[in-house]
Amino acid sequence: MTTSPIERAADSFAAELARHRSDRGLSKKQLATLMGFDPSYVSHVEGRRHRPTEDFARRAEAVLEASGAIWQRFREYDELRHARAGGAHRESPLPGQWLPPGTGLVVERELATLTHVGDGYRCVIRRELYNAGTEPVTRYLVRVAVDRYPNDPGRSNRHHREHPLTFAELQLRAYRDDGGEREPMHWRAKHDRDAFKEIWLLFENTVGRFPLYPGDRVTIEYAYQVGREKWGPWFQRAVRLPTRHLAVRLDLPVELDPQVWGVETSLSSAEGPLRTQIQRHDEGGRSLFDWSTDDPPLNARYRLQWRFRNHPPDAEPDGPVAGVRVLASDRMRGIGIVQRGDDLLRQPARQFDLPRQERTARDVVDRLGATLARLDELHPFSKGVGIAAPQLGLGWAAAVVRPAGRAAEPVVLLNPRMVDSAPDTDEQYEGCLSFFDQRGLVPRPLRIDVEHAQWDGSRIITSFEYAMARLAAHEIDHLEGRLYVDRMAPGVPLVPVEEYRETGTPWGY
Repeated sequence: MTTSPIERAADSFAAELARHRSDRGLSKKQLATLMGFDPSYVSHVEGRRHRPTEDFARRAEAVLEASGAIWQRFREYDELRHARAGGAHRESPLPGQWLPPGTGLVVERELATLTHVGDGYRCVIRRELYNAGTEPVTRYLVRVAVDRYPNDPGRSNRHHREHPLTFAELQLRAYRDDGGEREPMHWRAKHDRDAFKEIWLLFENTVGRFPLYPGDRVTIEYAYQVGREKWGPWFQRAVRLPTRHLAVRLDLPVELDPQVWGVETSLSSAEGPLRTQIQRHDEGGRSLFDWSTDDPPLNARYRLQWRFRNHPPDAEPDGPVAGVRVLASDRMRGIGIVQRGDDLLRQPARQFDLPRQERTARDVVDRLGATLARLDELHPFSKGVGIAAPQLGLGWAAAVVRPAGRAAEPVVLLNPRMVDSAPDTDEQYEGCLSFFDQRGLVPRPLRIDVEHAQWDGSRIITSFEYAMARLAAHEIDHLEGRLYVDRMAPGVPLVPVEEYRETGTPWGY
């Protein structure tokens, strides 16, 4: 029997949904719970007995973090469905639809404009918001991050410690725009770091409150400025809410002869060039660079970068190689550390037969120790550091863990296995040498007991607490073919290292 194009599109959606659900290791019931649907409905959609809805597709895309794949299949189906209906006008989403549980906002349009002014940069963000939830929205979180020397993290961290970004210099202004009537919005600081600010924009001011109720739309606009001595040559947009249209404009002086390019990253793909071209036109002594995209996937990041080929006399080149971003992962790869995606990182390590293989074990541990020494030249490991043999391409069950402080004595773990752990846990951000460009929030026990071998083959049990427990557990995971992302809670995004502002700070307990 011949199937119609719309039936084939619905089948493609169901297959994409099933594939991503299986890849995440979720049952239909588990997925339904995360999405806020009845389990039978998920089963019916996968079984082609029910056609997908926009609400269902949005929630599945967000929960499964499919980088747009599920949403793309739905769009293909939806376009065919509306074409068959004669191009009927699509209804606006209903309150309570669109978003995964616990979220209530969608960005229908965003325009972010960065303008180079005489003493720095001025940023204006304009967002059209729709409350698709079931509760009124009374505040909106925004982030401001700076990185003066993106090619040199150590130098940038030192620079911002000595010259921290302040709320006073931002001169933040925010407004709610209802059809041309602008209401000022008050704001409140959430996080205040040297190079990173998180700010709640409040749907209120001195004359009253104006929540965004379910089913309502509003445009908000906020603006801030940063001096040239603190702003590096980049402007990044991160997709943290379902977004229909994202546009970015750079407004730079023609006289500086700007050259602009862009990169994008998602949770499922490494950094690559923007898929759509940046458009340039010059007017009135300004070079305007425009870029936009429709329906970007959640947690995607888009970064526009530039260099000025004609620096003014008092300008300083942006980093050791102007306009070139050196990824932390590239530095790790350069000293021989295997990077995420290599099959070896997903294979359980081979146990040593001790004492018969003592010489082999010592050679492996020597390699690990030498690499730690090289790492000290690349990065300050204020939280401590560990490395496992598979990360050097060696499939042996050996790891070295060193507490914070270069003078601290490393702990050697041979054939380790965790035999007990405390019931109390905490969540802290971890990094990994095998994908050092990101940080992730990982729950770990506050104490673990590890049984491991000595050179003569005897076994001992060592108890680790707090930071050392986290470091040891991380390395034992490596030896079992597991990465820390496997332990993160579903839906929690990784944080790019340029947005992570705890570098140089020990974990807090």
